[in-house]
Amino acid sequence: MRLSDKIAEWNSLTPFYTFEFFPPRTEQGFDNLVSRIERLSKFNPLAVSITWGAGGSTKDWSLKLADICRNDHEVNTIMHLTCTNMQVGTVEDALRAAREKGIRNILALRGDPPRGEDHWIPSDPRFISGLDLVKFIKSTPEFRDYFCVGVAAYPDGHTESTASEEEQIRHLKAKVDAGADFIITQLFYDADSFLSWQSKAQSAGITIPIIPGIMPIQTYASFMRLTKLCGTRVPEELLTQINAIKHDDQLVKDLGVEVTVAIIRKLQQNGVQGFHFCTLNLEKSVQKVLETLGWIGHRAEQHNMLISESPNQPVTIGSLPPEMVITASDAAASASYNLHHQIHPGSGAANTAGKGELLSTSTWDEFPNGRFGDAKSPAFGVSDLWDNGLGVSPADAIAFWGRPTKVEDITSLFVRYLKGEASSTPWSDSPLLSESIPIAPHLSKLNAKGWWTVASQPAVDAAPSDDETYGWGPRGGYVFQKAFVEFFCTKEDVMRIESKLIVTKSEWVTYFAANMLDEYSTNMTDEGSNAVTWGVFPGKEISSPTIIERDSFLAWKDEAFGYWTQWGLVFPPDSPERKLLEQIRDERWLVSLVHHNFKDADALWTFLLSG
Repeated sequence: MRLSDKIAEWNSLTPFYTFEFFPPRTEQGFDNLVSRIERLSKFNPLAVSITWGAGGSTKDWSLKLADICRNDHEVNTIMHLTCTNMQVGTVEDALRAAREKGIRNILALRGDPPRGEDHWIPSDPRFISGLDLVKFIKSTPEFRDYFCVGVAAYPDGHTESTASEEEQIRHLKAKVDAGADFIITQLFYDADSFLSWQSKAQSAGITIPIIPGIMPIQTYASFMRLTKLCGTRVPEELLTQINAIKHDDQLVKDLGVEVTVAIIRKLQQNGVQGFHFCTLNLEKSVQKVLETLGWIGHRAEQHNMLISESPNQPVTIGSLPPEMVITASDAAASASYNLHHQIHPGSGAANTAGKGELLSTSTWDEFPNGRFGDAKSPAFGVSDLWDNGLGVSPADAIAFWGRPTKVEDITSLFVRYLKGEASSTPWSDSPLLSESIPIAPHLSKLNAKGWWTVASQPAVDAAPSDDETYGWGPRGGYVFQKAFVEFFCTKEDVMRIESKLIVTKSEWVTYFAANMLDEYSTNMTDEGSNAVTWGVFPGKEISSPTIIERDSFLAWKDEAFGYWTQWGLVFPPDSPERKLLEQIRDERWLVSLVHHNFKDADALWTFLLSG
């Protein structure tokens, strides 16, 4: 059904809401997201929306996920569609595929052209902006009467635009005049600022529904990165609050719920009757927001269960109620079933072979850690939902990283970054983290060899979870880390590392290596994984938010090499800078290397730098 019609028919005192999801980067993550959507659909959202990768990079997965939502779970579905950097005919193909699947709502977006916009030539000259896509849909007989078309708006201003607020509202009005049926806004955290912007938009003659985009804060790191990328204004009071608790992930998540509820209540008091939740493919915070607002019933918390000593009879242990105790036979049956069917705690209803869930399906991945996480998680790899590329303008890229024309220029950038003389690299958008400072001398030696490091961490043995440098998760726990490092190097360097592993017969070191052409090497099995960060907390199961294994490495590998392409697009075709960056992209390998002896802080660096 057309979303505009559903909104017009809405007559409940409770506001309507929609949920946004993005196609996960791995097949396991996709399967787990389907289960998550099934659970969230029971909260009766007016619609769910599915994002679309830049240039159609997620075309197949976006269409598949939208199809499942619309036809398997019978939820009204909005499919995002970008139009820039799309090959000729791709837009029509996507619209026809959506129509065949019964999807009637399209969120028409420009999408981001490559960051070297000054030298960008559109793949399809018909589409330069989101306005072009709206006009195309609404002027094409095949599509105009079938699709309900939504557009995006930016209450805090578009991060790339130098236009005034008034000019940006005029551009939004042009999209409405071209036939847009509803508006979904970018995320924001200042309710008063949004209400002021909305009033100006309505005064400009915009009368179609404006649905504010709401993103509960999930982690400190994701909040800071996404608000920076989106140009979101963050009230000073909120910054003060979150900075004070940034080392306690649970408190950050709780604050996120509190802030979201306050924003929604403020908007609701001022007549806003619909909200769009950007879920980041997570469910617990959204559920808690809806429960706190009283829009859904409260769902009982799920707990770990204690295994009874009695092999077949559950007994009450101490003051524990019977529902928190499971027999050994039921626990074994559940574990055996899950292992046999390769079911992760987050994979849905099949996770209940015993008399109760051993782990909660909704919370097992509630503390994602960017690209370092569990590849089975639907939220794996979330760092940039809107394909912001390098995250800086071409002019800033040149100002920050210079004009490299030889390999030594690249080495110099990485070394200067480690010394604090450069504030970022294309792979790191902020200065060196405090946890990496103790290993900076080791990293400098690697980079001086031409091994350009893009990720690393030191070994940590039982640091308090509230430690200023290494802490994460709830207070009162302890966190651990294995030392690891990722770097770009030559094929010859990879072969030397492999030979060194053979000669030293080291079983403590594991690695993954791959290049742009999908050539791949490892000393691990396909099913093997490295939990390189884990925590132990009172009353909770061991949490491992940082896991490096084949699927996660290969997904990240594609993104990591993509930054060489994005950086090259800053410069004109055939320029020395672009030729160098593309040559490096095509010839270098990405290596991820872990040393498993977390008791020895120098073990990894001794292995890499000795001999």
